Amino acid sequence: MSIASVTTEINETTETSRWEALANKVIDGYVLSFDEALKILSSDDLELMSLVAGAFRIRREYFSKTVQLYFLMNAKSGLCPEDCNYCSQSKISTAPIPKYNILNREKLMDGARVAAERKSKTYCMVISGRAPNEREMKAVETIVPEIKAKYGLNICACLGLLTSEQAKRLKKAGVDKVNHNLNTSPEHYETICTTHTFQDRVDTLKNVRAAGMELCSGGIIGMGERHEDIVKMAMELRELSVESIPLNFLHAIDGTPLERKEYLNPRDCIRALAMMRFVNPTSELRIAGGRERHLRSLQPFGLMIANSIFVGDYLTTEGQAPSEDYQMISDLGFEITGQPEFLPVAVDQPSE
Repeated sequence: MSIASVTTEINETTETSRWEALANKVIDGYVLSFDEALKILSSDDLELMSLVAGAFRIRREYFSKTVQLYFLMNAKSGLCPEDCNYCSQSKISTAPIPKYNILNREKLMDGARVAAERKSKTYCMVISGRAPNEREMKAVETIVPEIKAKYGLNICACLGLLTSEQAKRLKKAGVDKVNHNLNTSPEHYETICTTHTFQDRVDTLKNVRAAGMELCSGGIIGMGERHEDIVKMAMELRELSVESIPLNFLHAIDGTPLERKEYLNPRDCIRALAMMRFVNPTSELRIAGGRERHLRSLQPFGLMIANSIFVGDYLTTEGQAPSEDYQMISDLGFEITGQPEFLPVAVDQPSE
């Protein structure tokens, strides 16, 4: 081997190991800078495996090899007065989706049963709309204690904008965390929604925190944002000390303003997940909507960075079969964590 070849190999090794070195710094308490986060998003494909290794180093430190499962229930569909460009349930969407008011007790309890059977730790109840009305608040307050008593599930409520008083009521009812995504940066927000502001969302999260609940907040990439917007969102989440971060990848639904706007590739998604892990090392990171569509065969790499996924379908789009998720988790040597011991045997278990 020539001296030039050896020098090239050493340089490449030094370059591709920088992410693992950076991961060690983060574990030691280093706070990632804006420019460093940008470099992750613009890193070369040749560095991708080293980047995954660095992000896994952080994941392993705080979450070992565990995976937490979430189950989504679309408790109220459509009928929304907001104009979020990405959403099939918004007032400007013509997507052919089911439209119904909040589900009755039997259907909400049945959703909790499915969540338990699928080994989920958390049952997410989502309603469309700007903010919950009194009927919807009372429905959630009534059903949450019953679900927790019967199935032992954690409850995450996604109800739209919340006042301080509404947040206190949810806490009193037993809701563990509230989901309200920032979705993108403050600067990019007005291009995807005009009926409420980025600050409205931040205010809701602050009301939730003040009421004593955990925060679940993340975003969507693939909506025409710049790398800078993704980093700003990640750092806003860090500033808010968000415990659970779902990262979605735009599923461009026909009938929405963003239809046919998909441009992500699996490596983009991996880099975004890695950046989020480096910026928010101790937060639970969930690969959310669009993972099957955009990560495709790289889903296992995503789970080496994130430590949580939704099992089953999303709000108005389908996910992959739970059996495929269980098999992926098993193949990685990971283990599902968090479900109460008394839950029924999970469905769609992978065969040994």
